[in-house]
Amino acid sequence: MQITSAPNAFRRNDSRAIGLWLIAIAAMVVAMMLIGAITRLTESGLSIVEWAPLVGTLPPLHEGEWQRLFDMYRQTSQYQIANAGMSLDAFKTIFFWEYVHRLWGRLIGLAFAIPFLVFLIRRGVPKGLWLHLAILFLLGGLQGAIGWWMVVSGFVDRTDVSQYRLATHLGTAFLIFGYLLYVALGLLKPRPTTVPAGAVGWRLPCQAMLVIVSITVLAGALVAGLDAGFTYNTWPLMDGDVLYRHWFLQSPWWINAFENVGAVQFDHRMLAYATVLGAITLWWAVRNAKTAPAGVKSAARAVAVTAVLQMALGIATLLTGVNIVLATLHQGGAACLFGLAVWLVYEARAARPDAVPVDQTARPMAASTE
Repeated sequence: MQITSAPNAFRRNDSRAIGLWLIAIAAMVVAMMLIGAITRLTESGLSIVEWAPLVGTLPPLHEGEWQRLFDMYRQTSQYQIANAGMSLDAFKTIFFWEYVHRLWGRLIGLAFAIPFLVFLIRRGVPKGLWLHLAILFLLGGLQGAIGWWMVVSGFVDRTDVSQYRLATHLGTAFLIFGYLLYVALGLLKPRPTTVPAGAVGWRLPCQAMLVIVSITVLAGALVAGLDAGFTYNTWPLMDGDVLYRHWFLQSPWWINAFENVGAVQFDHRMLAYATVLGAITLWWAVRNAKTAPAGVKSAARAVAVTAVLQMALGIATLLTGVNIVLATLHQGGAACLFGLAVWLVYEARAARPDAVPVDQTARPMAASTE
């Protein structure tokens, strides 16, 4: 993304300030993912059964309010099927994580909206950027609605939320995170004026890497939605075999990819292997390639290293029966890997076709001493 502006439309310090602000919002989104992971792992997401965007900012302030909320929770399927007899104190524990999750979402909205208005009033937003910022703001509001749409799916005849809606909610979070990061990079790291000849040829492989990472993340959301990580807690074999034997257990066959617990875990494993293999292959290809820009080489190395670490975290999470700390770190690792893949794509797209090519094999001329 190349942000352009009319002469004197905004100062250089405004561009940097906006870029750093977007990075800060992106960091808040990652923190939101971690809080969401803990909320999911502690099965706290269904503890608040009403959506009150404004009033819900305040926590319960007296016992009467606590009892009212608890009575509402006791009408849900999760309580009646899985948590019957839960005490009010136990309810307060699961309520805490869902409350923090929603409160953090509201804080992200304020942290975005207030500076956005300030930059608009100052006329410090460059031409072409305000539309991206407006879209990001709307996506944030949409994400809140998707979150509630996800939660209500768990109130009737089930003890958790729909894995489809969970994947939509998490996928939208990653979309917002990637969008924030990409726009910020366009402000903080302008495209180079000189690139190696043939550098644009790396765009497609780098974009493919981002696609693979994104699909793996969405597959992980299905694993979380179906609690698939709690089954087949062995590695490298799964149910005693390299390949999962019951992939076609349900009919029609394609539904297994979304609703067969074992198949969903197996797919996530295979996609993780593909991600690591793709990342290492890309890094090996660019590391000594004369046509690869330096930024692509750095990003590809970071993606490869992070992909290996992320797979190790995933294996550790599986073998420990989904330890909450490891599982949360695994969620954070997914965000890091995705962010690095976005950086990789940005570095590849930063290689402009009209830029002056440089020969990386040429040795620089010695500076004149005269």
